[in-house]
Amino acid sequence: MADDPGLFTREFVADPYPAYAYLREHAPVHRTTLPSGVEAWLVTRYADARQALADQRLSKNPRHSEQAWKQGKVGVPGEQRSGIGAHLLNLDPPDHTRLRRLVSKAFTPRRAEEFRPRVQELTDRLIDGFAAAGEADLIHDFAFPLPIYAVCDLLGVPEEDQADFRTWAGMMIRHGAGPRGGVARAVRHMQGYLKELIHRKRGDLGDDLISGLIRASDHGEHLTEDEAAAMAFILLFAGFETTVNLIGNGLLTLLTHPEARARLQDEPDLRVAAAIEELLRFDGPVELATWRFTTCDTPVGGVVIPAGEPVLVVLASADRDPRRFADADTLDLARSDNPHLAFGHGIHYCIGAPLARLEGQIAVTTLLRRLPDLELAEPAAELRWRGGLIMRGLQRLPVRFTPSP
Repeated sequence: MADDPGLFTREFVADPYPAYAYLREHAPVHRTTLPSGVEAWLVTRYADARQALADQRLSKNPRHSEQAWKQGKVGVPGEQRSGIGAHLLNLDPPDHTRLRRLVSKAFTPRRAEEFRPRVQELTDRLIDGFAAAGEADLIHDFAFPLPIYAVCDLLGVPEEDQADFRTWAGMMIRHGAGPRGGVARAVRHMQGYLKELIHRKRGDLGDDLISGLIRASDHGEHLTEDEAAAMAFILLFAGFETTVNLIGNGLLTLLTHPEARARLQDEPDLRVAAAIEELLRFDGPVELATWRFTTCDTPVGGVVIPAGEPVLVVLASADRDPRRFADADTLDLARSDNPHLAFGHGIHYCIGAPLARLEGQIAVTTLLRRLPDLELAEPAAELRWRGGLIMRGLQRLPVRFTPSP
């Protein structure tokens, strides 16, 4: 087995791509010890990653894992202990099939597209808040509040309660979805609030997504209140943090690739869809797909992974694999052959991908149009990244620009 190429160090968190390139060449299916102490397999090549994401021998249910995981002593995400773990990311067929079908009736690409004017309004309002200052932190002032307010509106969270959601979400995004301290409190607050909100809405259904989840039925079968709360939670948490990172990582990439940025500013309407796909591939918001567990001895990339082992598919590595993408380490906003895995693959493909794409397109094009001379206020090498295992995102993104009214 190849040596561990400096995984999970501070340097790795800032730029994991050299280490992933090493693993693709020397140990494409690699067993390592994670910072939590859990041993897991990393799958780093595109073809192997795509296979693993669709392989039903790799379960999403932690009950198939080794004893330490079953006892919940290490590594288990916080929602497993909170009672809201029964969502799409943690279920296998047939439960996953039933819930996905029900949720898909309420959360459609058409619903996301109908939300475009509201996302544009929120985007402009946030930029209005700092445009006259000549400087901003694009994570705190823009990339973080935009998706949290958007998804709260989509779910039907009343405006007077959205500040609480921003506080809870901030605790989770700063510390990761772990089981301890403020994160656990944030999960419990969110869980209790969502259940209470669902109970209230049952007597007064509207056009929002939570009302749609309540209405959703399949052959007379409805989501239970716990299932609806779990689905609202994962749509809120996964949907907002993914989009925070999509916007933040994407803006940093453009600010450090001035030629690509100039082309996008010259023809935003023609280029934005392809540009967002390339930003997702080049430095995407989700570094590793969520946990999978082998239900039997399972071959992946020529390696047989024993039953009961945790497996992490490294999306960030797969999307830089030169076996699949020409000039994989080069940013090409006009890339046409781009079947990236940033939103996953198979039955667990991100159900919120249409909304994340829409928010990314509006956020990036509006910011570059309204603040055309935007530039980094600190060297890119000095920016700090959050050290969570699954997500990849900046702690802050300080910029300066010519103030505008």
